[in-house]
Amino acid sequence: MAEADPPRPLGRGDWAVLVPLLLGTFTGTVANTIVNVPLTLIMRDLDAPIAAGTLIVVGFTLTFAVLLPLSGWLGDRYGPRRIFIAAMTLLGLASAGAGLAVDLPTLVAARAAQGVATAAILPAVMAVIASRFHGGGRGRALGLWAAANGVGQAAGPTLGGGLATWFGWHAVFWPIVPLCFAAAALAARFVPATRGRRVPLDWRGAALLTLAAGLGLGATSAAATLGATSPAVWCGALAALLTAAAYVASSRGRPNAFLPPRLLLEVRYLRSCLSAFAQMFCLGATLLAVPVYLTTERHTGTLYAGAVLVSLPVVMSVLGPVTGVLMERLSPRAVLRGGLVVLIAGQVLVAAVLAASGAVPWLLAALALTGAGVAFVQTPAATGATRSGAGRRGAGLGLFNLLRFGGSALGAAWVGAVLDQAPAYGIVFAVCAATAALGLLASFAGPDPT
Repeated sequence: MAEADPPRPLGRGDWAVLVPLLLGTFTGTVANTIVNVPLTLIMRDLDAPIAAGTLIVVGFTLTFAVLLPLSGWLGDRYGPRRIFIAAMTLLGLASAGAGLAVDLPTLVAARAAQGVATAAILPAVMAVIASRFHGGGRGRALGLWAAANGVGQAAGPTLGGGLATWFGWHAVFWPIVPLCFAAAALAARFVPATRGRRVPLDWRGAALLTLAAGLGLGATSAAATLGATSPAVWCGALAALLTAAAYVASSRGRPNAFLPPRLLLEVRYLRSCLSAFAQMFCLGATLLAVPVYLTTERHTGTLYAGAVLVSLPVVMSVLGPVTGVLMERLSPRAVLRGGLVVLIAGQVLVAAVLAASGAVPWLLAALALTGAGVAFVQTPAATGATRSGAGRRGAGLGLFNLLRFGGSALGAAWVGAVLDQAPAYGIVFAVCAATAALGLLASFAGPDPT
């Protein structure tokens, strides 16, 4: 049954609040992906092996993902607007540091600082949207948030490749700086201040959850280079599971737990997390496997491969706001299920096209279908998370985003593990489709909200 929320267009005041939040979301996404294309050029200029270039990427993603739950707690404690402004300021300063870096250690340190800042942006943005918008308005706002994510994913690699080619790799970081300070200034002017709550910090719980996230993402990242059968990968994954179990055991029944385990077992929160994880697994795998296929199997240039791939985030961006409107006409859960069905169809079509070396127009259609599925899943999953008990806590929103980006990292690692053995693209995307199918199955868990 759909939630009874009368449709209401966003007003001028709503847009004044949304613009800095969307700008911050876009800028954080661009900061994450802007080094992907010029990575080879950066390593050549720094006279460092290409293998060391993974530190530039991992330095950002690990600090970003690991600190998501803790940064969500900071938003509860000091207010999401204050944390958002501080995070945008730090991201601007870190980006300037990356633009001035003259050696690999300095660049990696600046990228890690960018990751710390970006970790604080996502939970703060979602917390402001959850507190400011209600009913159908929240779906519309989160649809625009999803569109900002899609635009950032499309713009990051393209902008990075163009700036590095025309002005040198240092230039890729400079556009981020004014965007950060603009978002911070607009937030200070238009986003209403909210008082922080004296939420005690369960240091033991926070440390265990952070360690579990670090071990899990570290093992996932290592799988891409060491192989999925590496003892180091399996030991890291096992340690992550044991640490997560220790967190649950130590937090159960404690009134001041960092994130009470009972909230994590709420059906709405669980299915939102699982759907978002499945969606991001498919997205992470697609964004890596398709360019590799085009450049190695079809022998296209990187610019051509990027142009083909951009169809996916463009469709995501266009359909993000549409998803918010659909959720007002239908139930969010119905849109979520429809999105997962579309995502499965898109991944099956990608598998068929790549396995048969099909024509590029068919690949574009498959990528567009995948982008539509991602768009239709992302917004209702985020809406469900914000409406859950865990999602009303910053740490819960942080964990939701951690699982989203953990899914993306695992999808990329899955691609690396398979393609390291053979160019089995059909297998890659068959598993992606199966993962989306598991997300669809999870969406039927529990009753519809009333």
